[in-house]
Amino acid sequence: MAPAPSASLTGLSATAARVLPSVVSVETRSAGGSGFVVDGSGHILTNAHVVRGSGTVTVVLHDGSRLTARVAGADDDEDLAVLEVDHPGELTPATLGRSSELSVGDQVLAIGSPLGLSGTVTSGIVSALDREVRLGGSRRTAVQTDASINPGNSGGPLVNARGEVVGVNTAIAASRGGGNIGIGFAIPIDRAAPIAERIIRN
Repeated sequence: MAPAPSASLTGLSATAARVLPSVVSVETRSAGGSGFVVDGSGHILTNAHVVRGSGTVTVVLHDGSRLTARVAGADDDEDLAVLEVDHPGELTPATLGRSSELSVGDQVLAIGSPLGLSGTVTSGIVSALDREVRLGGSRRTAVQTDASINPGNSGGPLVNARGEVVGVNTAIAASRGGGNIGIGFAIPIDRAAPIAERIIRN
């Protein structure tokens, strides 16, 4: 059971406190990214491009503890992958929301490990709902946000003001200088969750 956020926290700080225990950093030999716990059985959702070429990765929990995770499967077209750890008791599942209920202008938080800075929280709004972008090897629709999403945020959650995951952040739009330009994209959770379930089932 996740510890309840301190009663003194309100608004976005309470939202962040609720979600942070469910977010992990994902470390591979060549790269890093983020992920979040989707169930009580040790499954973590991330982007496929974060773990491409890896059979096992290291996940770093919010408290700094490190676990080895297997890559259970991936959908390269949707840029999603599921990791599995052996000791799910240490993990706190996130609450999944519905991306279909998002509106342009809704407040959202992006949580992850941009540039290796774990547990980073950025805030913004939903800028567009069905923006067509190139994901994996194909064109897909994504939620656009102005919350800062940088390399390393990939695979982390985009959450609504209630702390429910509404998207999987994917750092694909960058300026020539490589920094955040106020345009980030997230794979809608309504599409990502069934794909994760399919990978877990198989």
